[in-house]
Amino acid sequence: MKLRCHIGLVAGLALCAGTNLQADDQAAPDARYGFLNLLDHRSGYGQGIFPEPFLVDDSDLERNEVRLDWLHTAVGAAHSDTAKVEFEKGFGPATVELAVPYERNWDDGVTEKGFANIELGARAPFYQFVSQNGLVDSTFGVGLELSLPTTSEVSHDTELVPKIFNDLSIGNFTLQSLFGYSMLFGPEESGLDTFEYGFTFGYGIPHQTLPLPGVEKLVPVFELSGETPLNHDNAGQNSLTAGVGLRANLRTFWGIQARPGIVFVFPVDNGARTDTHWCIMTSLVFEF
Repeated sequence: MKLRCHIGLVAGLALCAGTNLQADDQAAPDARYGFLNLLDHRSGYGQGIFPEPFLVDDSDLERNEVRLDWLHTAVGAAHSDTAKVEFEKGFGPATVELAVPYERNWDDGVTEKGFANIELGARAPFYQFVSQNGLVDSTFGVGLELSLPTTSEVSHDTELVPKIFNDLSIGNFTLQSLFGYSMLFGPEESGLDTFEYGFTFGYGIPHQTLPLPGVEKLVPVFELSGETPLNHDNAGQNSLTAGVGLRANLRTFWGIQARPGIVFVFPVDNGARTDTHWCIMTSLVFEF
């Protein structure tokens, strides 16, 4: 029921604040392009409107980007640290990515560490709607992620995740929605299928409104990230975490823009509390 409400919210926001799609196309017939003219040159997709998510996978178009993340998670006395380097490259409206994470886990005096799964991904939009006045801007797209094990202490199974996403902006407000179907193959949890979902809410505060030195835009962010196993012993047990954070888009120097950010993460339901009591994550993005 909650998922249907979230999907309905996305669709409702995209439709209620815009004008009729047919009238919009007549007002700007040359704006459409791509397969069956389903994309729109007026869209802000890939123009820095959407903030870089922390917990949820990125869905915006990235031309050239390097990202460095560090995540510290605590569950009672146990804790883990994950550092990740990610590179994203755009080809037309599509984006491909490569991520290499390193993980260190400590629990009851036992330490496990090593490179986690190497992540390969691609995504592309397939339909865009932009209202006549430009207030409403909605992009629907699909993606695919393949995570390959490194056979370290923390990496054994292969994961395949097809995804669908929507990036919606209404004025300075943005909502990024992502839904995926995770499938595991390997020696540990082979055959486990999981429904994954995430929402990133942002509100862009431009320099004209808040003139902080060296900052082009400040974006408070609220995120929800959840997953529900569809089979095995814990089928149907939802796990939902939330994050409250802030990301700053700094001034561009020598063609490079830095976008630092920090988020505090906490569990929302009992399923998440078994794996997470609290987290802190820092993220530094370089776009060039």
